[in-house]
Amino acid sequence: MKFPKPHTLKQISDLLECQFVGDENFPVLGMNEIHVVEAGDIVFVDHPKYYDKALESAATIVLINKEVTCPEGKALLISDDPFRDFNKLTQHFKPFVSSSASISPSAKIGKNTIIQPNCFIGNNVTIGDHCLIHSNVSIYDDAVIGNHVTIHAGTVLGASAFYYKNRPEGFDQLKSGGRVIVKDHVDIGALCTIDKGVTGDTIIGEGSKLDNQIQVGHDTVIGKKCLIASQVGIAGCVVVEDEVTIWGQVGITSGITIGKKAVISAQSGVSKSLEGNKSYFGTPADDFRSKYKEIASIRMIPEILEKLKIK
Repeated sequence: MKFPKPHTLKQISDLLECQFVGDENFPVLGMNEIHVVEAGDIVFVDHPKYYDKALESAATIVLINKEVTCPEGKALLISDDPFRDFNKLTQHFKPFVSSSASISPSAKIGKNTIIQPNCFIGNNVTIGDHCLIHSNVSIYDDAVIGNHVTIHAGTVLGASAFYYKNRPEGFDQLKSGGRVIVKDHVDIGALCTIDKGVTGDTIIGEGSKLDNQIQVGHDTVIGKKCLIASQVGIAGCVVVEDEVTIWGQVGITSGITIGKKAVISAQSGVSKSLEGNKSYFGTPADDFRSKYKEIASIRMIPEILEKLKIK
């Protein structure tokens, strides 16, 4: 997420009421999570396990809860609670703005696009040409919908990320200031939920088709011409490359990549990145050849025990 205009390190430290390390005029251009950071971005880190990853990332400003040596060409913001202060930045630069109409006056709707009754179209939403948005669809602020897109009833685009910090007093949510982007020629079924990015974008690629009742987590990127069946759950920060097929009730953990043209059979549980051009099934999901060998070996256990006379 880029700020509306560049800020200085001193301006950001004053906003957060924290100390800083570096030139007070060091440029700050935006804020992002570590997997999408660029030069000029702030990234936050609050656990020693991830200090090096944050300090060595592309981000040039690190919001951190310990005084450490500042890498050359970078700056630090020293905070007693980076999670809280990252939320403070989101709230400042991307505050929630309530709507007073079912279709916001700031929304841009393309030609020959049909929006059925009882839909909600939020602030600064863009919807392209020749789209069909069925009844009771909710499209939250800043979403971008391409041309020739169909979205069926009850689907929600842009809910907040399921991202919490466990504190003694309860769970504290990381605020979401990102967007959902749906490319051209996408079909989205009924009752799907696609969360917006925390600071970046959740993207559904051109020509992809989603069945009913699918969950797509924050900052996940789905490629072109993917086919995803009903009741699939995809966690945050997943990359699904082009032409992947995912059958019903598959669960995919966060932060992994599914390679191009992979096929994942129904009810599989995906806990690690998978290579493209292969078919997978089971929990944990593995390619068909390896999984069938595993099943065959398990089935041999009673015979082996019998031969060993182990009851």
